[in-house]
Amino acid sequence: MKLDIRHLKMIVAITEDKSVTRAGRSLNLTQSALSHQLRDIEERLGTPLFLRVNKRMVLTPAGERLLHSAKAVLKELTEAEEDLAQMAGHRKGTLRLSTECYTCYHWLPALFSEFNARYPAVEVRVLVEATRQPVPALLAGELDLALVHTPSDDRRLVARPLFKDEMVAVMSPLHPLASRSYIVPSDFTDQHLILHSPLKDSAVYQQFLLPARITPARVSQVQLTEVVIEMVKAGLGMSFLARWTLNGRIESNEIVALPLSRKGFFRCWSALRLRRELPSPYLDYFIELLARNTPEQRQPSAMKLRTMTD
Repeated sequence: MKLDIRHLKMIVAITEDKSVTRAGRSLNLTQSALSHQLRDIEERLGTPLFLRVNKRMVLTPAGERLLHSAKAVLKELTEAEEDLAQMAGHRKGTLRLSTECYTCYHWLPALFSEFNARYPAVEVRVLVEATRQPVPALLAGELDLALVHTPSDDRRLVARPLFKDEMVAVMSPLHPLASRSYIVPSDFTDQHLILHSPLKDSAVYQQFLLPARITPARVSQVQLTEVVIEMVKAGLGMSFLARWTLNGRIESNEIVALPLSRKGFFRCWSALRLRRELPSPYLDYFIELLARNTPEQRQPSAMKLRTMTD
């Protein structure tokens, strides 16, 4: 490469100052040193960059072309240096996160405004495409934070326990099973199950239905919780959902939510990050926000009491 940063700074300085002498002062160079530098780069490029007209330096077409690039490159380098300085001071950056379940995306947006007030230059990026496999994405460096309910003993990761939630069977009040006190695996044998993710990825299937060798008669995948609830309300099937995602729908009798077995089915959520000597302050702050603002803490008191005592 024939050009380097000093040449770009030179072309901008001479253009703005209209004089090699004044440009030299701007760049802390003598007139002879700057003139030598200009002759050197013109010889390398094989074309003049300036014409000397009445003691003024006037750009040639080649000089105009180089000036355009010089301004763009120097501007980008200045912005990059500023960004890197802020990133080194943990004032700017990107926080990439994903969860192990689509229901958690209802919980997270409420935390973003508080986080942005503290770290306005940090972009929070939710990678929905990593939902089914957040831990491999974290280990591959594609995420900074993974919210999971599946325990991990990988020593490369650090886990911060967050909260416990209850998964319930959700159905229409007119469903034949709606009058039960709780649901057992065999109740799903002839049911249409509507889930966020494939059946094999469901913790309820793996830990509740599979041990009993039960597979629902039909399974549909719908990623939006609101659509799942509306389908259940319409009597099109049943679903497994976290109790806290149902808001006031249970109290208003729009749907019925029954425990999975007499004891219920609970998940323990954690925030996972890579084990590093110097974790970023904004990542630690976001994890603290998660711990202080869990879905469990926002549940109605009666619902919270069941979750904590069962």
